[in-house]
Amino acid sequence: QVQLVESGGGLVQAGGSLRLSCSASGGTFSAYAMCWFRQAPGKEREFVAAISRTGGATGYGDSVTGRFTIARDNAKKTVTLQLTSLQPEDTAVYYCAATTQYYSRSHSQYGYWGQGTQVTVSS
Repeated sequence: QVQLVESGGGLVQAGGSLRLSCSASGGTFSAYAMCWFRQAPGKEREFVAAISRTGGATGYGDSVTGRFTIARDNAKKTVTLQLTSLQPEDTAVYYCAATTQYYSRSHSQYGYWGQGTQVTVSS
């Protein structure tokens, strides 16, 4: 089964950018659809972006469409999330997750999760 480790979080000013990475080990990476969720203190986990096994299909949450971009490199076993035009409301812990099913916006579909990486956007 796959293990996931996120990196790239940090503190950034509003309007800035960050690039998050999720590295996978174990399992066959190309067999998993991948996604990013985020969770802010006191809020429910929110869908951010997802990508199909081949990378041919992607989906985004309404609040990040046009600002965030998900991509994957199956040879390197990584999935990235490029965050641009960041706003304080983007502050959250960002989680990478994997599923052997088709990619979904529902966190219950994902059986494998990383430990998360903190993104903090200052105003």
